[in-house]
Amino acid sequence: MNQIAATDTAVAAVQPNDWNGSGAAHSTGNQTQFISFAIGDDQYGVDIMAVREIKGWSDITHLPKQPEYVRGVLNLRGAIVPIVDLRCRFGQGLTETTPLHIVIIVQIGGRQIGLIGDRVLDIVSVDAAQIQKVPRTGNGHQTDFLSGLVTHDNVMIALIDLPNLLSVQDDVTTEH
Repeated sequence: MNQIAATDTAVAAVQPNDWNGSGAAHSTGNQTQFISFAIGDDQYGVDIMAVREIKGWSDITHLPKQPEYVRGVLNLRGAIVPIVDLRCRFGQGLTETTPLHIVIIVQIGGRQIGLIGDRVLDIVSVDAAQIQKVPRTGNGHQTDFLSGLVTHDNVMIALIDLPNLLSVQDDVTTEH
């Protein structure tokens, strides 16, 4: 598998020039492309057309009264970008960030959001027909963040549904 180095440069060199992607993985003909990355032993993917930049971890500014998974904000060349801890968002506890972690800057609607990951793995192209629905179990809240599953090189990759990632429809309890 090719490794992509986490840098402060944009990933435009490895992406198509059309930036009009939707929340679903980018499709060219029957091929779908996404960036795969790891959180622990799990692999996830985001639409390559939504990715604006991949950068190394840097300090962020914490904001009060935010959901636990919103770790703070980052000043990215004058733009204030909220940083989402995917491990926490998926109910697996807070990420203990190190300089080896990466932030994937994605465009969701008109907003830029940073996603904390452990490491970027590859740019993956698969046939769109290979993407399978996420099975619904129980109340399904955890799977609402996923748009599909695909097996690539004998590894299951969960595709993140970016628009639903920041939805307020999850069970958030208020601390007293």
